[in-house]
Amino acid sequence: EDGCCIHKAVVSTQSTGELWEKNLPEQIEKLLSSEIDPLADRNARSQGSAKSRQKHKVVTYRVPHNAAAQIYDYKAKRARVVFGPDLVMLAPDEHFTQLSLSGGKPKRPNCIRSLCLLLGPDFMTDIITVETSDHARLALQLSYNWHFEYNLAADSASYQADASALFAVPDFVGDACKALASRIRGAVAAVPFDDFHRNSARIIRSSVFGLDDNMKVKGSFKFNANRLVITNVDIQSVEPVDQRTRDSLQKSVQLAIEITTNSQEATARHEAERLEQEAKGRLERQKIDDEAEAEKARTELLKLQSMSAAVESTGQAKAEAQSRAESQKIEGQAAVEQAQLKAEAQNIEASSELKRINDARAGELEYVKATNTLEIEKAKEMASIETSKFQNMVTTLGAENIAKIATSGHDNQLAMLQALGLQSTLITDGSTPLNLFNTAKGFVGALEDK
Repeated sequence: EDGCCIHKAVVSTQSTGELWEKNLPEQIEKLLSSEIDPLADRNARSQGSAKSRQKHKVVTYRVPHNAAAQIYDYKAKRARVVFGPDLVMLAPDEHFTQLSLSGGKPKRPNCIRSLCLLLGPDFMTDIITVETSDHARLALQLSYNWHFEYNLAADSASYQADASALFAVPDFVGDACKALASRIRGAVAAVPFDDFHRNSARIIRSSVFGLDDNMKVKGSFKFNANRLVITNVDIQSVEPVDQRTRDSLQKSVQLAIEITTNSQEATARHEAERLEQEAKGRLERQKIDDEAEAEKARTELLKLQSMSAAVESTGQAKAEAQSRAESQKIEGQAAVEQAQLKAEAQNIEASSELKRINDARAGELEYVKATNTLEIEKAKEMASIETSKFQNMVTTLGAENIAKIATSGHDNQLAMLQALGLQSTLITDGSTPLNLFNTAKGFVGALEDK
């Protein structure tokens, strides 16, 4: 068994073999064995079907989310609070703290029984009877939004103290509803029925939450005893208790509705007439304003026409003089610019002509240089060819043959003269000059032969 592994008191004794049974109050037994969900079925009045519990097993209880359960240890004389979701296992001397809360509308005590305390946010509805200063009794159905304030991040000592404060008031629902109803009854008793009928929401909210230094309704009301905070009050219905008062109120409401309707109709009619008159007045004013604007426009037109005529009569000569001066100035500027452009053109022409001549001369010089170079090369080549030709002819003919060819004429003449028996002869026609070099050479040659 699970309980035998946790609590010594559940373990069976070896001598007798008997199991220790833990007895709980009947109501707690019913709550433990009930199948009602404390969170989902929190408004249910019946406890549902119950199952029998085996008393020798460990007593367990699952604390739902956003809820708390208080367990009291009668041996140690202390209580501990467990916040859900968690699984509670009772020690042999521990018992659950049962909550008996008020329920119904109006609230009645001991209507809801539970082992856990829901921490909210949630709401509770109550019906209270109030009486105004003029003795009109009314039944108010109010719904309060509430939640508990607690701090789970505190140290262990203050944590348990704050957690135990949540269970300081056994019936927090009935206590809160009674306290709030008392505050509301006191506030309503100080005002007449007409004021309460017109300002019921503000009167009830200010009586519950109170006013701050700026006379504004506060946002919440806190019960310091158990950390309960009321955040809102919803006024669901306001009905008279007495039938005669209800009939009178119904008649007065109908009369008020009729008066309000007639007043609204009259107000609407007067408003329509007022708007019509205002529209007519605005239309007439607009006409007058338009006529005034038209007169102003005509006045401005006349002023402009007179100014235009004055400008036209007095400024024509000035305009002509200015136009002539501008024309002469433009002509002068044009002449200056034309002269500058001509000088620039001549300068450009001279520069281009000089550049052309320089380019032509440079080209001609390059041409002459190239021609002279070609002529020199040609002369060199021709000289080299003639030299080669002469050398080839000399080589081909031979030096002796050339010498014989060169002296063949003189030798023939000398032989002819020798055949004639002449020692020396000079024959000339008088027109041909004498070649003394050749003659001397012939003499020398003749002498050499001899």
